Amino acid sequence: MSSPLGVFRHFFKFHRRKPPIGAEQFRQACPHLLCFPIVGPEASRTSSPAPGLLLGLLITLVAVVVYSLYTASQIHQVRQIQQHLVDRNRRDSLQLLRIQDNLHALGLAMRDMLDESEPYPLTAWSTQIATIRRDLDDAIQKESQLSPSRSTDQVGYLKRSQEQFWDAFDRAFDTAKAGNEPGARRMIRDSLQSRQAALTSAVARLLVHNNEAEVEAATQISAVYDGVERNIYLFLAAMLCTIALTGTLLFYSNQRLFRRISDLSGQKSELSRRLITTQEETLRHVSRELHDEFGQILTAVGAMLRRAERNPAEHLVSELHEVKAAAQDALDKVRSLSQSLQPVMLEEAGLLATLDWYFPVVEKQTDLKITYEKPAQAPAISSTKAIHIFRVIQESLNNVVRHSGSGTATVRLQTGTATTVEIEDFGSGFDSAAAQKGIGLVAMRERSAMLGGTLELIRKPTSGMLVRLTIPYAE
Repeated sequence: MSSPLGVFRHFFKFHRRKPPIGAEQFRQACPHLLCFPIVGPEASRTSSPAPGLLLGLLITLVAVVVYSLYTASQIHQVRQIQQHLVDRNRRDSLQLLRIQDNLHALGLAMRDMLDESEPYPLTAWSTQIATIRRDLDDAIQKESQLSPSRSTDQVGYLKRSQEQFWDAFDRAFDTAKAGNEPGARRMIRDSLQSRQAALTSAVARLLVHNNEAEVEAATQISAVYDGVERNIYLFLAAMLCTIALTGTLLFYSNQRLFRRISDLSGQKSELSRRLITTQEETLRHVSRELHDEFGQILTAVGAMLRRAERNPAEHLVSELHEVKAAAQDALDKVRSLSQSLQPVMLEEAGLLATLDWYFPVVEKQTDLKITYEKPAQAPAISSTKAIHIFRVIQESLNNVVRHSGSGTATVRLQTGTATTVEIEDFGSGFDSAAAQKGIGLVAMRERSAMLGGTLELIRKPTSGMLVRLTIPYAE
C-alpha cells in the first residue's frame, strides 16, 4: 500500500492538470454561459426609427409649407381677378349704364324738340341739355378711368363721337338762336339723332364687352377654386399616406424595440438566475475543496509528523522534506484557488502584471499559444475597470479553447483616447445555434456597459472571430 504522502502527491498532480476554479466551475454551473452569438458590428446595433420618422416629419413640413404658399398664391390670384376685373367691370358697367341713361334722356329731349306742336322755342331746352351734358361728360370721364385696359381705338372713338355730337348740338342751338328754328330742327333730325344712336350703340357694345369680361373672370375664378379644391383633396390624401407610412414605421419600430427589450429582460433574468446558481455552485466547490483537499492535506501532514516521531532520528530529515513538499503544494493550491476566484494581483500589481501571469497559466493548462501585444506604458486603469476587462479576456479565451478549434490566439491592449482590448483567433468561430442558447454575450455586454464602452464580435472574412472591447478614457 502506498504511503499517504504518495497518495496526496498523485492527487495534486491530477488536480494541477485542471483549469483554475473560475473557468471550470463557471462552465459546470452554466454550460451555455460562454457561448456567444455570431454577430458583426451591423448586427450588434439595433436600427433606430428616428431617421425615418424625421424624414417623414420633414416631408410633411415641406409639403405643408409648399401647399400653403401655393394656396396663398391662388387666393391672391383670385383676389386680383375680383379686384381688377370683376369689381372694376361692375363699376364700369354702372358708368356705362349712366351714359346710356343720359343718351336716352338726350333722345327724349330731341324728340320733344322736333315736336312742332310744342309752344316753346328750341332754346328753352338749353338748360336741360346742359345738365345732361355735364352728367354725361362726368360719366364718360369716370368710365375712361375705370377701364384703362380698353383699346385706344375704342376710347378714341367714344371721345370723338362725343365731341362731334356736342359740336353739332352747339351749331343747332346757334342756328335756333339766329331765328332759324326749322333749320335747327332739320339739323337735329338729320345729324344729331344719328349721332345719338351711334353713341348708344357704342355704349351697348361696351356693356356687352364688360359682360363678356365678367363671364371670363367668373370662369377663371371657378377654375381657380376647382384647382384649389382638387389640390386640397390631393394634399389631404398625400398627408394621410405620409401619416400612415410614418405611423406604420413607428408601430413596427416600437414593436421591434419592445421585442428587443423583452428579450433583453428575459436574458437578464436568466443571467441573474444563473449567476445566483453559479455563486452557490462556486461556494459549494470552495467548501468541497477546503474539506476534501486541504482537510486531507492537513491530515496527511499530521500523520507524517506523527510517523516522524516514531521513526529513528536518521529518517527525520526525509520526513520533514515530505512535510515541506506537502505544505508547499497546499500553499500553491490555495493561491491558485484564490487567484481563480478573484485575482489579488489586479489590486496589487495592476492589469498588465496580472495578464503577464495569466497568459502562461492558460498556455500551460490548455496548450493554446497566446500572442500578447501590450502598450509600452502601463495604462492608468482602476481596479474596478481592470476586473471587468480581465473577465472579458478570460471568457473570450475560454471560448477560443472550447469553440474555435484554433491553437493560437492574439490579445492586443491599446491605450490612448480610449482603451481598446482585442481578442482574435484563427479558428472556425462560434456555433450560431448553440450561441443563441447562451447568455455569455449578455454578461460581456453588461460588463462593457458598466464600463461605459462598447463590445463588438466580428466574424473575420477568412476565418476566426475578433472580440473588441472599447472603453472611452474617463478617469
